[in-house]
Amino acid sequence: MSLKEIFDNQKPVGDTAKYYTARGEDGMVSSPVKEAAEAGEEVLKEGGNAIDAVIAMQLALTVVEGMNTSIAAGGYILYYDNKTKKTKVINGHSKAPGATTPDIFYNKNGELAPFDERSVSAKSAGVPGIMKALELAHETYGSKSLERLIDPAIGLAENDYRVSSLWERTIDNFKDRMGDEARKIFVPGGKPLVEGDVIRQPDLAKTLKIIRKEGFSSVYEGEIADAIVETLEKMGGIMKKEDLKNYKASIEEPLWGSYKGYELAFPAPPNGGGLAISQLLKMFEKLNISQYGVHSWEKYHLVAESIRLVLADQQTHIADPSFVKIPLRGLFADQYIEERLKLIDFKERKQEIAPGDPWKYEESRPNYKQKQDKSFHGMETTHFTAIDKWGNVAACTSSIERIFGSGIMVPGYGFMMNNDLTDFNPEPGTVNAAEANKFAVSSKSPTIVFHEGKPFFTLGSPGAETIVGSVAQVLLHVLDYKMDLGEAIDEPRIFNNPQLSWQWEDGINEQAMEKLTELGYKLDRGFEKVSADDRLGDVKGIMINPWNGKLYGTADSPRPGRAIGLDVGKGK
Repeated sequence: MSLKEIFDNQKPVGDTAKYYTARGEDGMVSSPVKEAAEAGEEVLKEGGNAIDAVIAMQLALTVVEGMNTSIAAGGYILYYDNKTKKTKVINGHSKAPGATTPDIFYNKNGELAPFDERSVSAKSAGVPGIMKALELAHETYGSKSLERLIDPAIGLAENDYRVSSLWERTIDNFKDRMGDEARKIFVPGGKPLVEGDVIRQPDLAKTLKIIRKEGFSSVYEGEIADAIVETLEKMGGIMKKEDLKNYKASIEEPLWGSYKGYELAFPAPPNGGGLAISQLLKMFEKLNISQYGVHSWEKYHLVAESIRLVLADQQTHIADPSFVKIPLRGLFADQYIEERLKLIDFKERKQEIAPGDPWKYEESRPNYKQKQDKSFHGMETTHFTAIDKWGNVAACTSSIERIFGSGIMVPGYGFMMNNDLTDFNPEPGTVNAAEANKFAVSSKSPTIVFHEGKPFFTLGSPGAETIVGSVAQVLLHVLDYKMDLGEAIDEPRIFNNPQLSWQWEDGINEQAMEKLTELGYKLDRGFEKVSADDRLGDVKGIMINPWNGKLYGTADSPRPGRAIGLDVGKGK
């Protein structure tokens, strides 16, 4: 089947109760919150490019999705420049402060603090990178002024904003993680905000105005930086002014993967998501999963077990390459992939999935303890993307790690601090152990798919390690099953990690569920079928027809997002 079949199967613009689709010819944006999508859309309408639109959306999302991203977030921007035909990664991932030690989350008695405790500790805050990433992207690729790109966010913070179901849900579930300052905003007078309430965020507006006047660097030197350090120090944190001042974003080469003639670009390690998806696609290709029906138990089982295999490897072998050696050649060696796939059995689900030894296919040996990280990590982030009329593609995934980050809001400035250091393995000596000035492993996976050198599909998702499964399954649905983009994203997804954290979405047919139960999937172990507003991930995707340039975009259903196309119809 050809690429043309994929585009022949794209349906007309429209909306359903579950997802929104749009078409366009002169550009498109897709964002998890409607107001942020509109900020990106207006930038494109005024002649801005894809990078301009992504910057405007990120800034707007700090206001309208502050539980998942903020001024103090970390993230990656994946960018394809259609003029140079080059793809680059702008790395704005959070970094460990200089005072970080491997035992940072242990007490004086050598006891590791529980995750819930360390995730709201001031020590968990990493040096935020997303504002430096925006600055570098703006200086290198942007065309609009910072004032133009940040003004929509300031307006959203200064004026009445109506609380959505996303806000209500997250505030209700995570209000106990918030510190006093955050509760003033999200739980005013002890009453959690609910859908329909109106909120204004003057402190955050003040912060954004400082950035508008002084530039993105004001987060790293000056009034905002001083407030960050002062806040954390008062609460026992370790970040210093020098940590912020010395942070630098960078433009890097992507990690390239392949699947049945398609090429895929991702952020490279220390990002672990793209590597895991690339490895997963090699497994899918050898398994020839599309020989089974899209709703078959065989497909669900093979996907779930393959995800466990690649995550076991990610948890054991991936970390900041500035600190450790990574067995990239071994992880992608055909012999190694085939060796790992022998662990999948159609008769039962394996109770344990151990990491493999890709070093057998390398010429060197590891310089770290090969021990799997089975500790709990955070669970959220956000993803958004833009394509402009010139064919440039920008996709960004940013995060403050746990929902509401560390729970610490900077007083008087209205934004949440991240808790990105909880992405490290708390056990000293392991590959992803905490160390000074080190990047923790992330599963962020902004993705661009190419055919014969031309980009035709970009996507990504929030969801911590579930990102790997969400992105890979949508790729499978589009590339193998040739599904309409909206249907491919809406198709029920599953997830299962090495620790048997089995999750699935409502809509998997009963016959498949019964068979999976027979194989040993514990469907009654406390996980309920999730509803449409509590899906795995929140995939955003845009496709480019290489023959006529038409664009197709979709926003997944868990968040109040929109895909908006310029000129030819709009998603509602």
